[in-house]
Amino acid sequence: MSDESRRVIVDTDTAGDDTQAILMALASERLSVEAVTIVAGNVEFDYEVENAKYTLQLGDAEGVPLYEGARSPLLKDHVFADHVHGEGGLGGDLFPDTGIESANGYGPDVIVEKAGEHPGEVSLLCIGPLTNIALACKQEPELNDLLDEVWVMGGAVNVLGNDTPSAEYNFWVDPDAAKIVVDELDTTLVDWGLCMEYGAFGPEILDQIDAMETPYADFYRTVTGHVREFTREQQGVDAVTHPDSLAAALMLAPELRGEISEYYVDVDEREGMTRGYSLVDENGVMDEAPNTRIVESLDADLFAEMSLAMLQGEAPESVL
Repeated sequence: MSDESRRVIVDTDTAGDDTQAILMALASERLSVEAVTIVAGNVEFDYEVENAKYTLQLGDAEGVPLYEGARSPLLKDHVFADHVHGEGGLGGDLFPDTGIESANGYGPDVIVEKAGEHPGEVSLLCIGPLTNIALACKQEPELNDLLDEVWVMGGAVNVLGNDTPSAEYNFWVDPDAAKIVVDELDTTLVDWGLCMEYGAFGPEILDQIDAMETPYADFYRTVTGHVREFTREQQGVDAVTHPDSLAAALMLAPELRGEISEYYVDVDEREGMTRGYSLVDENGVMDEAPNTRIVESLDADLFAEMSLAMLQGEAPESVL
């Protein structure tokens, strides 16, 4: 870890785009990935664990400890998203079996421990349901003061969700956890609407990736084929979405960020049509103090350049 890099824990439900976020964080000289914690989400838990280990191996970071965390949401029944990411989470054709042992420890405990060991220095990159983070909050009431930054990929800010019309998948899967996190931690939210507007790669960029002959580009093509097909069929767009790697890029590169605003945010944890709905009071009509930072715009071209640099094996910030 250099004097300039920031300590980061990546909390993930490792499917295809999660792998790209992990690689983005590993490739950056601005971040030092201290640990990866696994949370129930996209696909069966054991697949998530192996997918993350394979990604660390690909990123020449087998020394980064991986801790298994919550295997189910706090209260709700768990629903996977294999239909989006393919069986196993990496497109349906890749099923890693690394033989790498998980580190001893439970994900939420590790988050609390590392924050306590380095108060004010550890940031969280949360790219799955927020179960592990909520459990850490309940274990350590002062967690907000111990952390540096908390970046969350989740929610749908006054747009249609990607899981239901009212909710994005991470918030829908464990809305009880999402509600706890936005209530108790100072978070910066990277939502589904932002991803669709600024973080989807169409044919022009995908053609550039297809022309690359690097291990990262080969891996990208493997894990995104199913997502591209799903996006084309379900949303009528020939593109690959990158919500998680967009969150990683925004965390490491202030130069990428556009407008960021603070709003009062709450999450509907009730069962029903609005389960997981992320209420964002953009109009200020609720007379509640702002509690969450929302990224509202960014430089889409620069994000593409950062991603292409990473896939070429370069530091993403090399293009800044």
